[in-house]
Amino acid sequence: MPGPAALSAAAAVAALVAALLLLRPEDAGPGSGSRMAETEALPKLREDFRMQNKSVFILGASGETGRVLLKEILEQSLFSKVTLIGRRKLTFDEDAYKNVNQEVVDFEKLEDYASAFEGHDVGFCCLGTTRSKAGAEGFVRVDRDYVLKSAELAKAGGCKHFNLLSSKGADKSSNFLYLQVKGEVEARVEELKFDRYSIFRPGVLLCDRQESRPGEWLVRKFFGSLPESWAGGHSVPVVTVVRAMLNNAVRLGDGTTELLDNKAIHDLGKADGSLKP
Repeated sequence: MPGPAALSAAAAVAALVAALLLLRPEDAGPGSGSRMAETEALPKLREDFRMQNKSVFILGASGETGRVLLKEILEQSLFSKVTLIGRRKLTFDEDAYKNVNQEVVDFEKLEDYASAFEGHDVGFCCLGTTRSKAGAEGFVRVDRDYVLKSAELAKAGGCKHFNLLSSKGADKSSNFLYLQVKGEVEARVEELKFDRYSIFRPGVLLCDRQESRPGEWLVRKFFGSLPESWAGGHSVPVVTVVRAMLNNAVRLGDGTTELLDNKAIHDLGKADGSLKP
């Protein structure tokens, strides 16, 4: 029988999911035709990208999305240098990870670790926690303050393309703290004026987390029981999100803020069947 904490977490997640389900369905949006043409050229775009010998950092590599992102980056060999920035050093057994650089920082004193953010062309931010795990104050500190300060240091350190993992329904005017914080940090990072800024707003992330989150487990089971055509509008596998992030990174940006909603993530993440499932 689930304990009070698990039930409380489940209730909080269920309320958030209910809010997401009330959002209007997403359409293809402007420029979908040109984006489709680009996805057909992905193999060539990847090869051209590799030739540029770019460096990348990942924030939040210990989390589920960051972990899968790192694995995919190494498998695709897109970057000449890969750096993880986190509060602790991660341990890897596979040889594929032997050249991964790691910078251990104190997120409460990030300004003392500015050098960790220097010299990277591309940055991926997958930082995040939950209100049930960290409390309201802790959630805001991680998902807003840590993310924003990291983005500021990345900008100062020369990062040209900043990628932010956000959430479907992100809105700084939302009555839900989670969606409000996500929307606020999106807007504040945009004010930093990166050369290229990509925001990803996935629905419920479908994965098997290494850490226990009872509420999310119940939500994943719920979406897993629904027809794919319906569930796909409100959820997405983590690996699809990651591949969308990388497929987008190798494409040419137009110097503006890019907002990829759940549908765009599905489309781009599933593009090019040459990638391993």
